[in-house]
Amino acid sequence: QVQLVESGGCLVQAGGSLRLSCAASGSTFSINAMGWYRQAPGKQREWVATISRGGSTNYRDSVKGRFTISRDNAKNTVYLQMNSLKPEDTAVYYCRVQTTARDYWGQGTQVTVSS
Repeated sequence: QVQLVESGGCLVQAGGSLRLSCAASGSTFSINAMGWYRQAPGKQREWVATISRGGSTNYRDSVKGRFTISRDNAKNTVYLQMNSLKPEDTAVYYCRVQTTARDYWGQGTQVTVSS
């Protein structure tokens, strides 16, 4: 089992920055890729970014150049640095980790970007 605790979400003005964190505990030796998803009100959850165990990254087009995903394997933590935030980035952000057995999701952290 893997437990995930997210933090860092809050209210920020457009153009501002935030850093989200997701700390994993438990059977962390089995973690492979880690990623972030988001769900805006009335919309489906969507993928934001993924980072492999080796550090390879991928981003959805709308956040490229503004968001940076990173991970600290020693701390079993994945981060999402979000810059130049836009109102359309407003959503609940969830981390997801993939293990050899199954995927795990965090509880979500609210990010609200005011115009």
